[in-house]
Amino acid sequence: MHAEIYTDGIEEITVGGSIVRVDIVSLSPTERDANNAPKKVFRQRLIFSIEAFANSVEVMQNALQGLVDAGVVKRNAPRSPSDVMSGNPDITGSASHASRNPNASSNFR
Repeated sequence: MHAEIYTDGIEEITVGGSIVRVDIVSLSPTERDANNAPKKVFRQRLIFSIEAFANSVEVMQNALQGLVDAGVVKRNAPRSPSDVMSGNPDITGSASHASRNPNASSNFR
């Protein structure tokens, strides 16, 4: 049997020389932040060579495109620099991030 790891998302990606480190997190079942949302807790680090990371990103992009094509995931419109500077969190007209379920992954906005 192979060990499986569940993750709620990626907290940070660090590039140092020819190595890429990807920190994966899960939401704590017990710890809460000031907004009573579960805190992200570091779980494990994936370490890639640059080439392996680039190949992995391509595989994930293909998987994401398959989910979009199947209607499972809806992509938001690209944000313009003026939206980012003005603090406009969402330009698609859907509910703002503030009204999202606090247990929802921050990786899908």
